[in-house]
Amino acid sequence: MKETMPCWTHKSFLKASILGCLVFLSAIINRQWRNTRYTGGICFCSQVVNITHTPTITSEIKVKRDGMWTVNSINRLGNQMNGYGALYAFAKMNGKQPYILSRMHNYLAPIFKITIPVIHDSVAQKIQWKGIHPSNWMREEYKNISGKYVKIMGDPWSWTWYRDIRDEIRREFTLHDFLRDGANEQLAKLKGSQTNVTFVGVHVRRGDYVVHMPRDWKGAIGDRAYLQEAMDYFRKKYQEPIFVVASNGVPWCKENINASNGDVYFAGDSNESTPANDFALLVQCNHTIMTIGTFGWWAGYLAGGEVVYLTNFTSPKSALPHYFHYKDTYLPEWIGIAADLTPLINDTWKTMKGWV
Repeated sequence: MKETMPCWTHKSFLKASILGCLVFLSAIINRQWRNTRYTGGICFCSQVVNITHTPTITSEIKVKRDGMWTVNSINRLGNQMNGYGALYAFAKMNGKQPYILSRMHNYLAPIFKITIPVIHDSVAQKIQWKGIHPSNWMREEYKNISGKYVKIMGDPWSWTWYRDIRDEIRREFTLHDFLRDGANEQLAKLKGSQTNVTFVGVHVRRGDYVVHMPRDWKGAIGDRAYLQEAMDYFRKKYQEPIFVVASNGVPWCKENINASNGDVYFAGDSNESTPANDFALLVQCNHTIMTIGTFGWWAGYLAGGEVVYLTNFTSPKSALPHYFHYKDTYLPEWIGIAADLTPLINDTWKTMKGWV
């Protein structure tokens, strides 16, 4: 007996079609975030000294589809990465669906294979957001935040946000293939015929920090002596190190970094508006030397290996430690070299050779 098709009315067919379209669009928008399984834990720590005793989430968290959580988009690449990472961690621990603003997407999407979907500006402007202002480090109370439409204000910067989701954060900040391949090609040319090369990325933050840090925050920046000590550490440890220097102050670097051994390569052109190639080079290196700032921090975090950083760079008069904790910012296994605070204490930094 031949099966007969059910008779649909025009109205029923229209409803079914609309519903199907909505389900299909929803699946497209959120497919990648849904593929991220919430199986890891998040560290909730208010004091770094208690880091080994902080509670974690171990059970699977299911995303609640109602509402939207986002983060504001401020400053340049490193700060944008801070905001994205904090949003990822916040949304995950609270079981919420994150969205990024288009400005953040424009910064990050050309460089990384990010997966958080974008909320259109016209939609974001109509929402009455509940703003939250977290500290730079993780706290216990951040795992129970109420609100349907929540916006994280600021760009929290601390490894404690990613203590138990480091692999996920690294996947979010996976370089696009063309950037990774281009960086590796450059490194291969630098290697040449050498057989035991170890690449050390060196990020030197200059620009506005040269004046802003000592004048406004009473803090030091990476000077010539610090960079020499950090590079000598790797020269003693590895047979054929090659130092790949990226900076927004390349002329200063060429004048103050000792390249007489033939193991230093100066990359980039100090152009802060096109950071992708410099960042990719640093990430593809084996180890990292950073001065201060989020750009070098993220390069070291993603590159892995050993990271040498400038520590104790704030004078007793600085207000920065109120917002910034060294132990919450730099990973415990990283290697700190203390800054020389003499030019700050004596107020001679404006004329100190190798500083400005």
